[in-house]
Amino acid sequence: MTKVFVSGCYDLLHSGHVEFFRQAAQYGDLYVGIGSDATILHYKGHRTLYHEQERLFMVKSIRYVKDAFINAGSGIMDFIPTVDFLKPDVLVVNWDGDSEEKRRFCEARGIRYVVLERTPHEGLEAHSSTSIKDQLCQIPTRLDLAGTWIDQPFVSCLAPGWAITISLEPTFEVRERCGLSTSTRNMIKKIWPIQLPDMEPELLAKLVFCFENDPERSDGIVSGAQDSIGICVPGLARHYYDKAYWPLKIETCNDKDTLRWLESHLVMIPMEPRKPGCSVVEGKDVTEAKVKALSQAADACWEAIMRKDLEGFSKAYMASFNAQVAMFPAMIQGSVQSYIDRYKDEVLAYKMPGAGGGGYLACVVTDAPSFALQHPESITLTIRTLAQ
Repeated sequence: MTKVFVSGCYDLLHSGHVEFFRQAAQYGDLYVGIGSDATILHYKGHRTLYHEQERLFMVKSIRYVKDAFINAGSGIMDFIPTVDFLKPDVLVVNWDGDSEEKRRFCEARGIRYVVLERTPHEGLEAHSSTSIKDQLCQIPTRLDLAGTWIDQPFVSCLAPGWAITISLEPTFEVRERCGLSTSTRNMIKKIWPIQLPDMEPELLAKLVFCFENDPERSDGIVSGAQDSIGICVPGLARHYYDKAYWPLKIETCNDKDTLRWLESHLVMIPMEPRKPGCSVVEGKDVTEAKVKALSQAADACWEAIMRKDLEGFSKAYMASFNAQVAMFPAMIQGSVQSYIDRYKDEVLAYKMPGAGGGGYLACVVTDAPSFALQHPESITLTIRTLAQ
């Protein structure tokens, strides 16, 4: 009987994999090579959801599969030892797994090379492991409320101050390059693909910060600590910076009434993502007076939230953003101003999360549910709270 071989990770087995196996098995007896845990960690940069023996058991249990093996090689061609052992007649790949290297490999060994279109089984939706992981992922994101940029030493060296963040449940699509710290979130997903581990939040934030800011990083950029803290520390947090990347102290608020009050007055409006190559630090003008204005706005913002003072919160929130833009005018570029002009008369205050340049307009409103009914494009927020 003709031997057919396919290879992959199969870490999150779904109907698309089974359909691929079914189609491949039409060419003969199907044998499957499975990427080892070590290979996936090294090649894809993250741990597997299911260890290799679990994946092997599941793949072997599929009726279209004659047998399966853990590949002993490494990298994208980790199946070479398996192929040399099995000596298949046909090697099948999906179109997105096609490569000239695989073609040459098969030609050198006299193996027929078949490329299949990635098609779902009749009556089923198309799936991919990546899309399923994105749907399952419970890694929070963060929204910075005030004091952004002061977590950078070149800012706080002129005046110390607080940055204020809230940790958000991922109840909406967390888009890339939109100011919600997706770079830090993606780094976290390399270690914990689905959810954060159950450990002390500040220690977890420090671990994430150190992992993201690898000393061997070649671009010389250090991500601000407000990103890891905002994601990992539940509720509302403020962190005090003074000439260093890590704050001197962190204070938190997990009072349910306060957090529900914040949720009832915050929405986000999607804008275009920050364009590739855009630099928000070009033309920066960081002075002591401007940093002090940023610090004072963050103080006022925290105090207003503690009082549940909507007018004071709106004023301080706006003052924080104005202080940011005074130092980094390139935060507003491209189509950002058109979004501001469109919504500014309907909201109490607005700012952009992160470094700006696009992404979202994060707005303070009188009543978030009512605003969302009038503006279906807007996003209401759920603040992540301490586990009960």
